[in-house]
Amino acid sequence: MTGNLFALFESRFPADRGAVFIDSPTRGVFSYADLAAWSDRFAQFLRAGGAVPGDRIAVQVDKSPEAIFLYLACLKAGLVYLPLNTGYEAAEVRYFVADAEPRLFVTSDAARPKIAGAVGGTPVHTLNADGTGTLIDASAGCGGGASDIHPVAGRDLASIIYTSGTTGKPKGAMLSHDNLSSNALTLHDIWGFVPGDVLLHALPIYHVHGLFVATHCALLNGSGMIFHDSFSASEVIDALSRATVMMGVPTFYTRLLGEARFTAAACQDIRLFISGSAPLLPETFDAFQARTGHTILERYGMTEAGMIASNPLEGARLAGTVGYALSDVRVRVVGDDGRALEPGAVGGLEVAGPNLFKGYWRMPEKTAEDMSSDGYFRTGDMATMSDDGRVSLVGRAKDLIISGGLNIYPKEIEAEIDAVPGVGESAVIGVPHGDFGEAVVAVVTRVDAGIDEAAVLGALDGRLARFKRPKRVFFVDTLPRNAMGKVTKKTLRDTYGGTFSGGSTGA
Repeated sequence: MTGNLFALFESRFPADRGAVFIDSPTRGVFSYADLAAWSDRFAQFLRAGGAVPGDRIAVQVDKSPEAIFLYLACLKAGLVYLPLNTGYEAAEVRYFVADAEPRLFVTSDAARPKIAGAVGGTPVHTLNADGTGTLIDASAGCGGGASDIHPVAGRDLASIIYTSGTTGKPKGAMLSHDNLSSNALTLHDIWGFVPGDVLLHALPIYHVHGLFVATHCALLNGSGMIFHDSFSASEVIDALSRATVMMGVPTFYTRLLGEARFTAAACQDIRLFISGSAPLLPETFDAFQARTGHTILERYGMTEAGMIASNPLEGARLAGTVGYALSDVRVRVVGDDGRALEPGAVGGLEVAGPNLFKGYWRMPEKTAEDMSSDGYFRTGDMATMSDDGRVSLVGRAKDLIISGGLNIYPKEIEAEIDAVPGVGESAVIGVPHGDFGEAVVAVVTRVDAGIDEAAVLGALDGRLARFKRPKRVFFVDTLPRNAMGKVTKKTLRDTYGGTFSGGSTGA
């Protein structure tokens, strides 16, 4: 019995292999038979090229059906799939190639000149969003018969996904076949996937959310995916009537709410909207519910552990919380001494379970640093847990502001600022301050051009302790975000870090 994740997927393929797997508005329909044929073709080609189980295959390509088939081929052949954000520049690619030492690097024809000098002697093939490229041409003679699924152990690596914090080099999170299969099976169960479900997929596929969470649920259900190259609110609205489940980042939902065509009638066929990868504002949660009658299900996860917690399919989904630990996952909130805290107390969130990664690629010291002595991973998120185990995130530990010796959690301040009439959304950061060590600064978008700094600060009177109130408020058109919709606070710190370089500006 193999632990290969591909074998698990294959066992769930529909009896009718002609059933739709991917329905792409730009590329047409691909069936489960196509999935089997293309993954076999790519697997045979990779093996013929000398790739052996455990070798890394680095992939930096635009979203396409063939990119999904290449991922599945790597699983089938026992290779380690290494997806890279398409926005990475040559200098970043150079680091990943040097660190992971892939057997093959797959990119697009358009990007190939840019990364040519970054991959060293690593062989390069191209795969374009339109289904062309040297990988397609070179593999044309492969396939034609079902090749064996490599019999890996469940603990063997399936993927490495690079993740980086605010400092230090990117770290390659090593995810095994067991890590991915356990998480996929649990999510498929708790989110109630049933025969006939169709997933609306507008996420990128170089990240846990789009590549694993979304795609794996569809595969385990033998379902089809409406597979958009990228997110367009207008195109998603057009597709809603043909889908039953949508997964997205908060930005997707705010943009949908900005469309007059997005109504309760437009999404009457959807049974479940899921949000993740970044915190969902309570205002968005409420507005979505009021507009559509649907309650968004927010969940919580990270690269190193896949999904960790989820609001329930049946039961209360509360704005501002990420729900309960998955059935096979253990979470706890601990203090600085590593001991579990009482319900309601703010502390570091730690996680353990079969979903937890094997460690960071070639960084045993970093792995050890982030693990507790009893096997829990320190997520770096600050959280509280209710008496019944419901988890609410307070902020990132690295985002914690210490001003005048007092701990300040940004999310609390952001929630108050976001509630000020005229404010769109906010991000709160700590910046250097000569007297206090750090000072609180808010960066805010506005929906009322007339609101100013004095109005925001005045609205916080009586709502926040004085030491928590921002010393400055800056206005921007949009907050900087990464590809998954998370606000990049490091960018804000870099921009506003010199605000108080001249010394104190008051208490």
